[in-house]
Amino acid sequence: MAIITISRGSYSRGKEVAEKLALKLGYECISRDILLEASKEFNIPEIKLVRAIHDSPSVLERYMHGKERYISYIKKALLQHVQKDNVVYHGLAGHFFLTDIPHVLKIRIIADMEERVKEEILRENISAEKALYILKKDDDERRKWGLQLYGIDTWDSRLYDMVLHIKTIKTEDAIEMIYQTVQTPVFKTTPESQKILDDSLLAAKVKAALVKIAPIVKVATDNGVAMIGNAEAPVTAKQNVINEIKKLAEEVDGVKKVVVAVHKNEERHAVNPFHNI
Repeated sequence: MAIITISRGSYSRGKEVAEKLALKLGYECISRDILLEASKEFNIPEIKLVRAIHDSPSVLERYMHGKERYISYIKKALLQHVQKDNVVYHGLAGHFFLTDIPHVLKIRIIADMEERVKEEILRENISAEKALYILKKDDDERRKWGLQLYGIDTWDSRLYDMVLHIKTIKTEDAIEMIYQTVQTPVFKTTPESQKILDDSLLAAKVKAALVKIAPIVKVATDNGVAMIGNAEAPVTAKQNVINEIKKLAEEVDGVKKVVVAVHKNEERHAVNPFHNI
């Protein structure tokens, strides 16, 4: 069994490929579900989070630690969904959050602009000029989100295991190609790869619990031990910060032990035992 992420542009047939592929495999297909969960944790209406995604990352700056909270909550929600395996995810940055999970097949679906414009005209009943403007704007916004939030270019083919151009390759062809690829042993879930996913999920839960008080903190977990580093604080507040971080982290289900490294602001360049976390 495996996890499949599909990155796509508007009207590129990516949604259709994801849904039909999930049906063929007997997998769950998810996308908007992640936003719903993240919006609840963010404590803002889903529609505002959707607008933020389609407008500009700067919208998140209106909220305290908005960028860090957004990434933490989306990552936690996605990992919770895919932990049970047998999932096709099509949506924002799935390949980014699941980079280090071995049994994830990362797909990019693209299509010619001419075909996308035809689809936009058909579905929205608008002119070709307006359709082209909307699609280019949407592409630019999605690319901007990847670069500004995650530091990745979603158009970079190196991020994916497969890039499929829907033209000569039809939708059904793409589905069959992905179906056959995901059957190969390299994408099968193993005890080792499942542990990596489980540890990643626990780290994401801890990070989400801490993000309001320590937005730049880095978290790694191993068999229930949460290792937390890069939490900066004034010297006078050092012990208070450690106590608060430990308290919140210990409350996360699955955490057995918490190790925190908080260094002084003036010692930022000193050797940090958690610099690789």
